[in-house]
Amino acid sequence: MSELDPAAAQPGHPPWTCPFCPLLCDTFGVDLGPPGTSLKLVGSDCPRANAALAAFDGAPVALQPQVDGRDCDLDAAIAAAASLLAASHQPLFGGLGTDVAGARALYALACETGAICDPAQGQAMMHGLRALQDRGGFTTTLAEIKTRAELIVCMTGDPTARYPEFFRRCGVGERDDVQTEMLPMSGDMFDTVGLLAALVAGRVPAGDERVPAELMALAARLQAARYSVLVYEPGRLPGQGALIVEAIQRIVATLNRSTRAASLSLGGGDGAATVNQVFAWLSGLPLRSRAGPLGLEHEPLCFDAGRLLADDAVDMLLWVSSYGPEPAPPQAGMPRIMLGHPGMRPQGGEASARRQVFIPVSTPGIGCSGHLFRTDGSVLLPLRPLYEDGLPGVDDVVKRLTQAVKALKRERAQ
Repeated sequence: MSELDPAAAQPGHPPWTCPFCPLLCDTFGVDLGPPGTSLKLVGSDCPRANAALAAFDGAPVALQPQVDGRDCDLDAAIAAAASLLAASHQPLFGGLGTDVAGARALYALACETGAICDPAQGQAMMHGLRALQDRGGFTTTLAEIKTRAELIVCMTGDPTARYPEFFRRCGVGERDDVQTEMLPMSGDMFDTVGLLAALVAGRVPAGDERVPAELMALAARLQAARYSVLVYEPGRLPGQGALIVEAIQRIVATLNRSTRAASLSLGGGDGAATVNQVFAWLSGLPLRSRAGPLGLEHEPLCFDAGRLLADDAVDMLLWVSSYGPEPAPPQAGMPRIMLGHPGMRPQGGEASARRQVFIPVSTPGIGCSGHLFRTDGSVLLPLRPLYEDGLPGVDDVVKRLTQAVKALKRERAQ
């Protein structure tokens, strides 16, 4: 449930949770306007939400599915997609832009087909996941930050470029006792975070002239604060970013010996964090896993979608992107099934439309209901539709696909 006061929602507008950012802000409203005009955000000027809402016009979508660039009905599209899946030796499920119900349906289809699953943000997500698997971690929630944090340190720079409402959600400006700081760089990120960890642990003598004064002052403020939060964006970390996340967790662990500290990861948008949670509770394993010949397998390096596509290690791609035209599927020379926003529709006759099935799907929180996990991983928020768009949800399409694949397999086994 929401941790925000429902009374704070915009007067005259129904309660709405924004699905276009992992902060899942739920105190704004949406002005539907006349059908055919872009939706407009009320109560905030968040550029990320406004840009996403511009792709919806409040009117039912009169758009047909396509097979090989030609319009068809939904039954024909599902039959064609099922045929591609049943013929595949190693499918890849990518994008994964959906909600809880869509993720549950995708997991069942992945088990039926032996698919490898990796979201569009897989590389960034793995930084935090690998660090958690190797070393563990101590995290917090947005509500905890808002009510208790004294010092918020942004380890990867100003987060408002990607998460415009972040500081507001943390109560910055509402409380006099909360401060925000950006990590002062001293060399690259590996050097800077490692040096900060050493300073906080007391492994560098005070007054060491080799240490920048700004970094030494930050270490002192972290040691003095009653509750510090180290915030980072996995998507802004360099290669081998898991090592940086481990260093952040070392700082947090050291501080917790004498005061209180925690970390917060800002990422997992477009449903990526939600799908990862669903797969983990259904299988015991996170994404970059498959139900293969050896049973359940988790291979965070081998099952990287980019690596698999570059090595021609998969022979079919199912791409899910229900929140907008982006992220778009890679231009892979293999059969593709796209379950996506109507703006993703390929143009008929293009070479890229061949051996391809496109099924437009509804967006949770816009044309259909749903649920998403917030970026802090502890709160599951409901998504209420704004209007009827006439499109099926990802879960409906995938459930039908699963049944069709099973039927084809039974026919071929006879």
